[in-house]
Amino acid sequence: MPLVGTKEMFKKAYEGGYAIGAFNVNNMEIVQGIMEAAGKLDSPLILQCSAGARKYAKNEYLVHLVQASLELTDIPVALHLDHGADFEICKSCIDGGFTSVMIDGSSHPFKENIELTKRVVEYAHAHNVVVEGELGQLAGIEDDVKVDAGEAHYTQPDEVEEFVKSTGVDSLAIAIGTSHGAYKFTPEQCTRNADGVLVPPELRFDILEEVSKRLPEFPIVLHGASSVIQKYVKIINDNGGKLKDAVGIPEDQLRKAAKSAVCKINIDSDLRLAMTAGIRETFNAKPEVFDPRVYIGPGRAYIAELVEHKIKAVLGSDGKAAEVMALVNANK
Repeated sequence: MPLVGTKEMFKKAYEGGYAIGAFNVNNMEIVQGIMEAAGKLDSPLILQCSAGARKYAKNEYLVHLVQASLELTDIPVALHLDHGADFEICKSCIDGGFTSVMIDGSSHPFKENIELTKRVVEYAHAHNVVVEGELGQLAGIEDDVKVDAGEAHYTQPDEVEEFVKSTGVDSLAIAIGTSHGAYKFTPEQCTRNADGVLVPPELRFDILEEVSKRLPEFPIVLHGASSVIQKYVKIINDNGGKLKDAVGIPEDQLRKAAKSAVCKINIDSDLRLAMTAGIRETFNAKPEVFDPRVYIGPGRAYIAELVEHKIKAVLGSDGKAAEVMALVNANK
């Protein structure tokens, strides 16, 4: 099964009221856990690599790990660059086998963002690769890039039509209140329920609705959309970790977004938490262990468990692989 782009995925997701999970990968076990769950549920899938992942594992390793995983499944998979900082990085990934790239010009002024994004789009489309752009800026930490809450800003709906028309992007990431990292909100931004659990503020669905009206049938992307699942936070803390007041995006809000124009939901921090939970739990229970296969294996199992849950309860993409592949084949 060769890698595919995301156009057909997003078309079917938009029509069907579901979203495709874009899961960040850094090593073999993460790829294996994600692919195991998606293959089991016949879900289309996006595997994405950040700048930090490419620095850590090297581009060639990541591409070949993903390609190897395709030999064990028949689901459609896209390989995506997450948060490409400049044209050169995007070009490197396009030339290196990626089928989708994101150019993140959100830190630039509007006109400069358009110019940079358009340049990437022109090169990518000439090589049959799709492009995601971004308007608005999320708070939080993404690899080595930190955006303080005061610097973040929501997407302005009155800018989206000009941006999409001027750049030719295939999808658009918007800022409606999601955030990068495991600490997406401070306790002061939240309320606490009867059990003392932090409840974050509601996403700005009014912005999403207005963007959808201005860009009918156009795929929207949510970054920073991990839910910071408390099961894994608790396992980590019970086994020597220190994750106090870690809180993410409620899954019911993400499911609501997936039923609208949101066709791609990025998930990274939840994967890190699941992997860390399995490793910490094993080290605590078996302090004599020094075989990486013994302590990384449970982390991989938790990742598979997590991704299966996300596909069924949040994304709604289970059982959708065949319809996506049928459209891919029809468009060849």
